Amino acid sequence: MMRLKERLSEKIKAERPKVTKLTKELGKTVIDHVTIEQCIGGARDVRCLVTDISYLDPQEGIRFRGKTIDETFAALPKVPGSEYPYVEGFWYFLMTGEVPSVEETLDVVRDFKDRSKVPPYVFDVLRSMPKDSHPMTMLSTAVLSMQKESVFANRYATGMNKLEYWDPMYEDSCNLMAKLPEIAAFIYRYKYKNGKTISSNNDLDLGANFAHMMGIAKPYDDVARMYFILHSDHESGNVSAHATHLVASTLSDAYYSFSAGMNGLAGPLHGLANQEVLRWIQAVLNKMGGKPPTQEELKKFLWDTLNSGQVIPGYGHAVLRKTDPRYTAQMQFCQKHLPNDPIFSLVNMIYKVAPGVLTEHGKTKNPWPNVDAQSGVIQWHYGLVEYDFYTVLFGVGMALGVLTNITWDRALGYALERPKSVTIQMLEKWAQEGGRKEA
Repeated sequence: MMRLKERLSEKIKAERPKVTKLTKELGKTVIDHVTIEQCIGGARDVRCLVTDISYLDPQEGIRFRGKTIDETFAALPKVPGSEYPYVEGFWYFLMTGEVPSVEETLDVVRDFKDRSKVPPYVFDVLRSMPKDSHPMTMLSTAVLSMQKESVFANRYATGMNKLEYWDPMYEDSCNLMAKLPEIAAFIYRYKYKNGKTISSNNDLDLGANFAHMMGIAKPYDDVARMYFILHSDHESGNVSAHATHLVASTLSDAYYSFSAGMNGLAGPLHGLANQEVLRWIQAVLNKMGGKPPTQEELKKFLWDTLNSGQVIPGYGHAVLRKTDPRYTAQMQFCQKHLPNDPIFSLVNMIYKVAPGVLTEHGKTKNPWPNVDAQSGVIQWHYGLVEYDFYTVLFGVGMALGVLTNITWDRALGYALERPKSVTIQMLEKWAQEGGRKEA
């Protein structure tokens, strides 16, 4: 048994008694109340999901296993000659909550290489799809086509103790995570580069190999490492993470579950936001005849956008009430590697002007930029100009978090998710009575 899996097994055994006690001895403890607004409004802020992988604080931003983004980047072993950590070491960290040593990290690097070969039929499936299929449709289909490989499904069919469920889920999650970079790169090259795909190089770590298969030179390997880590997890309440968790709660395997999560990520209100930001930024430049606007011209454009009933893409967040630390991390990369990029310069100007306009407008709870306000700019700078592919990149990064989460869901025996529905008539009745009376 490799070191990560052995350590994970020890952690699971330590955590199970805590969940049992919380459920059986303390299960009646009230931790929240639900309003009609929350009921109708998508269960916003209802505390009814559990994950130790990450936590999103409205003021502080995301913490991965208790560490901020800066702390995470500083703590994890870095690829030699790189500014950023191994993605594989981050996987170990998410799985166990422990910072791996260099040797433990390289152990995962080797393990992923052993698991990374994509079955040839997956590429046959992708080639059989219409060339103009959306890349997210292709990603979801490719993942789903591999369901026949599921270790969990095969072992469940032959019978096993439920305390062992986490083991094959872990195997499926590792197998899928190791293969996703090549699948994503294949989709990109097949769809946008006349089918001229690039074979995997097993001498490279995950981030560098992805850059190699995409055909993009350094420092895009660091872009890949940074991007995948920053987009890995944002609690369990976002649509793609929740959809993955929800499907997995039925004891579906990682392939069914992750494919469902990617279908949610493809929605315009979720993973498509980064391409909407870039499209809007370029519209600003086009309106100005290709020249950078002055701050006054930009301010007018922002007000025109808001007054026409549109939003300023990349600003605002469902939870955060400050600048997204993921935005800041990417901005720091841009300041070092593409300080004179005209689109990045405009992004910086928007950062200076937009919060004031949004605050004055008064209809945005959070006038600060989120991760999407910056991420598309970096991809565009390095030649990845196909907007539709950006969400696939998001999906590969998100796999790190959601696959870790469903492994732990299975380990701790979290229940089939089944919320209770109510009718509009019931809500109206309770509103008239001043609230629902407990039975």
